[in-house]
Amino acid sequence: MMDAVEPDRRVSPLKNFVAGGGGGVCLLFTGHPLDTIKVRLQTQECVVYRGTYDCLRKTVSKEGIFGLYKGMGVLLASVTPMMALNFFGFGLGKELLQRDRTVPITNTQIYLAGMLAGVFTSVIVAPGERIKCLLQIQSSASQLKYTGPVDCAFRLYKEQGFRSVYKGTVLTLIRDVPSNGVYFLTYEYLKQFLTPERECTSRVLLAGGIAGMLNWLIALPADVLKSNYQTDSGGVI
Repeated sequence: MMDAVEPDRRVSPLKNFVAGGGGGVCLLFTGHPLDTIKVRLQTQECVVYRGTYDCLRKTVSKEGIFGLYKGMGVLLASVTPMMALNFFGFGLGKELLQRDRTVPITNTQIYLAGMLAGVFTSVIVAPGERIKCLLQIQSSASQLKYTGPVDCAFRLYKEQGFRSVYKGTVLTLIRDVPSNGVYFLTYEYLKQFLTPERECTSRVLLAGGIAGMLNWLIALPADVLKSNYQTDSGGVI
């Protein structure tokens, strides 16, 4: 059983908002190529790619390096408010749950605050993921149903309204709410454990990296279901 973490310096929700937005942009530019590979592996109906490297090689060979960045436009527009809301929701959750500032915040409170952050972001994440996944699975010119994120959003809305744009919201919540709780709990605990006296950048990065891996360990099963459901051509439930 993990001990409760010590009280930390209070950071305003506004600072969390700005820091989260900047971090989100960095995350997008470094992680989107891997996300494209992930979605293509998750949604292939027959065996087109034998694995991660094979998918990378075939994508770059057929579509160039920019093929790995398909669907990034919609995320570039939403990643700043999404990540900002994530940290804002976490900060707000801690403010609401830790009524007495003289009492150290507990691990349960950190986990619940992280879950609240996942709820906040799903409003933006769900439609963005829907559009992103549809653009990412377009692997050749003959399959280009959508010319870009705006065209994709417009066509989805024209077909079945907002229900189509927000298809997969429940699965997005199932993926993001518990995984966000695990991320923030792990990060806060490891940061406190690794830097008991003063913060060290490398150790903080290590805490964030481990927290990110555990986050995806929890989120991946629901993410596979979400990607397949959001790219399916069937009707909206």
